[in-house]
Amino acid sequence: MRDGSQRALQIRIATRADTPVMIAIVNEAFSIEDFIDGTRTDETRMSGLMEKGTFLVGEDGGRIVASVYCEIRGERAYMGMLAIDPAQQGRGLGRLMTEAAEDYCRKNGCKFLDIAVLSLRPELPPLYRKFGFVETGTEEFKPSVPLKAGYECYAIKMSKAL
Repeated sequence: MRDGSQRALQIRIATRADTPVMIAIVNEAFSIEDFIDGTRTDETRMSGLMEKGTFLVGEDGGRIVASVYCEIRGERAYMGMLAIDPAQQGRGLGRLMTEAAEDYCRKNGCKFLDIAVLSLRPELPPLYRKFGFVETGTEEFKPSVPLKAGYECYAIKMSKAL
């Protein structure tokens, strides 16, 4: 995939060997979520997700600069933990990784792609609307690490037909 003057982004399925780099990118990308008490992911949480689903990574010049989680659930799929190396943000890599996740899920027989964004990240629903997602409801947010005292949050469910 090429973005005008940008080098090609190579997208592939992640392996266990990619885990340390992916953890660093996810935690750096999500460090703006100062309402979380701790880091977004670690070896245990990443390993658990790798057992349930698949991570795709985007490489630029042989270096991982992005990742996204995909979980096949029958004709529906779930996409989450989209992370772009902060130094690489603003290049359209989020869109490329989202499109790669859509392609991966479509190839695995899915007809819909679901995501959940946090109510404490109001900039995300408009971004995902640009990618074709629509809001379908809300649900309780069940964080793998606690929220800091004084914060309340729920998940905004969004979906897209593939």
